[in-house]
Amino acid sequence: MRVLITGITGQDGSYLAKMLLDIGYTVFGIYRRISTPDFWRLNELEILDRVQMIQADLTDASSLVRAVEISQPDYVFNLGAQSHVGASFDQPLSTLEATGLGVVRLLEAVKAVKPDARFYQAGSSEMFGNSIVHNVPLDEDSPLMPASPYAIAKLAGYHACKIYRESYGIQASNGILFNHESPLRGMEFVTRKITDAVARIKAGRMKSVELGNIDARRDWGYAPEYVRAMLLMLQQDTPGDYVIATGESHSVREFLTRAFKAVDLQWEDHVKLNGKFTRPNDVRYLLGDARKARSVLGWEPQVKFEGLVDLMIEADLARVRRATNG
Repeated sequence: MRVLITGITGQDGSYLAKMLLDIGYTVFGIYRRISTPDFWRLNELEILDRVQMIQADLTDASSLVRAVEISQPDYVFNLGAQSHVGASFDQPLSTLEATGLGVVRLLEAVKAVKPDARFYQAGSSEMFGNSIVHNVPLDEDSPLMPASPYAIAKLAGYHACKIYRESYGIQASNGILFNHESPLRGMEFVTRKITDAVARIKAGRMKSVELGNIDARRDWGYAPEYVRAMLLMLQQDTPGDYVIATGESHSVREFLTRAFKAVDLQWEDHVKLNGKFTRPNDVRYLLGDARKARSVLGWEPQVKFEGLVDLMIEADLARVRRATNG
């Protein structure tokens, strides 16, 4: 099996690549031309030399056609995006270009070069926005009410995927993934910002961390388990759309409590609230219902909230210790 992954240098792309390489797939990865390519996750997983890298960009259609021609993929996983919700308010047009229109460009490349390839589109729980009453789990039939430029872009990609499936017969599936974290999460995301800060505070390398809305609630899962769901979707004979979630919702405040407790500290002593980290329009509450994924894919999350926080803390504590000891 030959696989093409956009966003291979990100959290999900790196874990997906490792999983596919370990089961014998040939993996091609798209990365953007920048002055200093950021391959730290691929190096962390010790797979960079096992991936065949192709320079391309979701904003450049001809480069995507070339990437599909080179890779001749059986599976295409579109994980590339400007993926930070807060940044999308500052960069709405570039977010729409890459995260929204980029999906159409890639689908066009697949349609022209390898129409029998199976296509995975990374959707997002942010597409639901604030359209629900609290404590109501969101599934594939819940209303979609995006509350950020990022969510609008993801919704455009989601519908493009369905249109190409219904109009051109592309075997395209949408994964509506709720928040999923890991030690490879970027520092710009609140979970990793917290665990990194806790490790540094414990080591005496910093005293406090500034955060925005700590009452927002999310359904947090473990990224390596979520990329397995992506593969399961493309292994089905019939394409479809699937919510991937744990079915539990927790607040940032709860994440703080668990993270600081792991090192015998009180978060109230080390966290400062700063309005500059509050989004213009924030999604208050997200809770997913993955019954369809359990029934059709046989997918079930194993790592839940407490275990996720603990493993992220342990990884950042170890990383800070290594840096401190040289």
